[in-house]
Amino acid sequence: MSDMPKLQDADLRVENRVATLTFMRNDVRNALTGTALIEDIITSLDWVNKAADHVSVLIITGDGAAFSAGGNIKDMQERGGDFAGNVEEVQTRYRQGIQRIPVAMNKCEVPIIAAVNGPAVGAGFDLANMADLRVASSKAKFGETFVNLGIIPGDGGAYFLQRLIGYQKAAELTFTGRVIDAQEALDLGIVLQVVEPDKLMEAAQDLANQMAKKPPQALRFTKRLMKMGQRMELQDFLDLCACFQGMCHNSDEHMEAVEKMIAMMKR
Repeated sequence: MSDMPKLQDADLRVENRVATLTFMRNDVRNALTGTALIEDIITSLDWVNKAADHVSVLIITGDGAAFSAGGNIKDMQERGGDFAGNVEEVQTRYRQGIQRIPVAMNKCEVPIIAAVNGPAVGAGFDLANMADLRVASSKAKFGETFVNLGIIPGDGGAYFLQRLIGYQKAAELTFTGRVIDAQEALDLGIVLQVVEPDKLMEAAQDLANQMAKKPPQALRFTKRLMKMGQRMELQDFLDLCACFQGMCHNSDEHMEAVEKMIAMMKR
C-alpha cells in the first residue's frame, strides 16, 4: 500500500478497500476551523484519489460526542483565527481554507459515506451533505445554523443542501437555523438510515463493504459519472459514458466479473 498520509487532528485507516477518516478533536467538538482538520481532510481525499489499488470507499466520522461543530465560535467571538482581519483578509482565508473542502469532496473519485455520530451543525452539517451517503446515529442532530450567528453558509452549504432535499425545505432550514433530529433528517431524505449509536460504524461499514466488493475501476468511473451528470448536457454526458464504457469493456476486471456471473448462473 502506498504510504499513508501524516495527519495531525484525524486518523485514517484502511481495511478491505474501505478507508475510514475519523476526526479526533472531540475537545472542540471536531470544529473544522481552529484545528488542522481542514488540511487533514484535503490531504486524505487527495491520497484516496491516488490510492486506486487500495481504496474503493471512504467513510468519514467523528470521535467523541460530535460529528463536527463546524466553525469555532470562540474564534468568532474574539475575531481571531480564521475570522480575524478585514473583509479582504477574511474572504481570502475562506477561499484558501474551508472552501477547499467542497471542491475536494466533489472531486473525490470514490463513494463517501458520512457516519454521523452526533451533532453536525453549521459547516459540520454541510460537510456531511457533501458526502454521497449519510448514515446517522439516533443521537445525531443536524442544523444549517449560520443565520443564528449572523453569518451565511460560507463553505458552500447553500449549494449542497438544496440539491439534496429541494429548494423549499432547504430554504426553511437555512432561513430559520432550526436544528433537527435524526428521525426528521431521515424523513427529509438527508440521511439514508438511522441506527443506535453502538451500531453506527457497523452500519456504515456494511454499506461500504457492499460497494468495496464491486470492480474498483468501474466503481470509480460510476462515481465520476454521477457527479458529471449533475452539470453536463445530455448528449455530452452520453458521449462521455460511451468513452468510459469502452474503457470498462476492455478491462481485466470486466472480464473477471463476467466470468464470475456466468459461473453463478450455471449453479
